Amino acid sequence: MNSKKVGKKPEWLRVKFSYEESKEVAELMNNLSLNTVCKEANCPNLCECYKKKTATFMIMGSQCTRNCRFCNVTHGETENIDENEPGNVAKAIKELGLRHAVITSVTRDDLSDCGANHFAKTIKAVRELNPNTTIEVLIPDLKGIEKNLDIVIEANPDVINHNMETIKELYDKVRPEAIYERSLKVLDYVKKTAPHILTKTGIMVGLSESDEEVYSLMDDVLKVGCDIFTIGQYLRPTKEHIEVYEYVNPETFDEYKRVGIEKGFKYIASSPLVRSSYRAEEALK
Repeated sequence: MNSKKVGKKPEWLRVKFSYEESKEVAELMNNLSLNTVCKEANCPNLCECYKKKTATFMIMGSQCTRNCRFCNVTHGETENIDENEPGNVAKAIKELGLRHAVITSVTRDDLSDCGANHFAKTIKAVRELNPNTTIEVLIPDLKGIEKNLDIVIEANPDVINHNMETIKELYDKVRPEAIYERSLKVLDYVKKTAPHILTKTGIMVGLSESDEEVYSLMDDVLKVGCDIFTIGQYLRPTKEHIEVYEYVNPETFDEYKRVGIEKGFKYIASSPLVRSSYRAEEALK
């Protein structure tokens, strides 16, 4: 990756934080001993989503077994699985009155099933308490093991998301513990096994990728039947993380969306502050 001097964040990336707007959801999560990726990943949309009483639930603890160079989720010693967590997620969704729920997790390579059964239990608990809520899961690659993927598929969520995160050419620098082809295989296997489940993926830009490389990635995921695609600006969480190469202007995001829809995606969310679960319910309308 070539270095490039970037200045201060442009105005389109400046977001104000309001404790009052986020307090109610934050307190609910704390009371039910739940984590959100909104908080753990330092999402720029936290206040907006919390104000609307929405959140992306992060199950299986807050410690990840991988250490991707872009991600703010902590890498460290993993926690024991909380058997009450599926029920607590379901309760939180009911209390928030969510029409669409997004559930993700840290990567748990330390577990024999990589956490697939806990995903399935959570989906089941949410369905039982919230039968009219659509469910989206954002899963790790589960080591690409088909029997692990089958467990999640059989729980029958409405959407299965697995993020490619970046172009193939940057995997060694950005996602050194992941494999581009394995992530493609996850999306491919889900769609071939359960065509009725919507598949989704997302990437960050601003890491030195070219437009042609972004379009090539779009082609790759379309070939495996991916329905929904998200694109957002990479923002460096700390000085320990990989540097931002450039701040991509909003007009380029508009062009990505235009090209992606033309290529055949059913839905694209593309703008600087988009994250994979941002306004996720809009893709189902």
